[in-house]
Amino acid sequence: MMAKGGLSGGWLATLGPMLETDAMQSLAQFLRAEKAKGRTIFPPGELMFNAFHQTPFEHVRVVILGQDPYHGPGQAHGLSFSVPEGIAPPPSLQNIFKELERDLGLPRPTRGTLLPWAQQGVLLLNAVLSVEQAKPGSHQNKGWEAFTDAAIARLSAEREGLVFMLWGAYAQAKGRIIDARRHCVLRAPHPSPLSAHRGFIGCGHFSSANRYLSARGGTPIDWRL
Repeated sequence: MMAKGGLSGGWLATLGPMLETDAMQSLAQFLRAEKAKGRTIFPPGELMFNAFHQTPFEHVRVVILGQDPYHGPGQAHGLSFSVPEGIAPPPSLQNIFKELERDLGLPRPTRGTLLPWAQQGVLLLNAVLSVEQAKPGSHQNKGWEAFTDAAIARLSAEREGLVFMLWGAYAQAKGRIIDARRHCVLRAPHPSPLSAHRGFIGCGHFSSANRYLSARGGTPIDWRL
C-alpha cells in the first residue's frame, strides 16, 4: 500500500522519518509555492517517488543514477533516463540504447520506457526528483539531494552485492557514499550527446553488471525492452 508521498514497505521504513524533517518540509513548501506561482513542475506529484514504488528496497539489484528529471512536456515519470510509453527517446536514452546494442547485441528499442528494468530490481534514481518545465537543474539544492543520498547510503549499508552505475561527474560524486567493498561500482561518462563518445559508448556496464550478479549466484538482468 502506498503511503507518505509514494513510499511503502522497506523504503517507508528506511526513509519515512526523513519526510518529517525540517529540510523535507521546506522542500514541500517550496514545491507548493512554485505551483501557486503557476509554474509547471515535472514529473506530476504522484510520480515523484515512482522509482521507489516500482523497485522496492529489498528487491534492488542495480542502481542507475541520474541527475534530475527530463524537463520537456510528458517526458518525466519518476524513473531516471526513462520516458513514458508513446514519448520518443531523448538523446541520452538513445545513446544508452546504442551501448546496449554494442555491449549485448540487443536490438535498439523503439520505445523509451525503462519500466521493465525497474520491475526487475533496477532502481532508476535521479538525485533530484523534480524540475521546472524547460529549466534543467532548477530544483537542485532545494533538499532532494539529502533525501536521495540517504537512499543510496541505506542501500550501501544494509544491502550487499548491488551494482551501482555512475554515469557522469554528478553521479560519480555519489560514489563517496557507496562502500565499494560490499558492492560493484561502475563509472563512465554521461550518455548525453556531449560526452557519450568519450567513453560511455564502449563502457560495457550492462554485461559487467550481469557478470557480477551471476558470479554471486544471482539472476542477471534481462536488459531487453
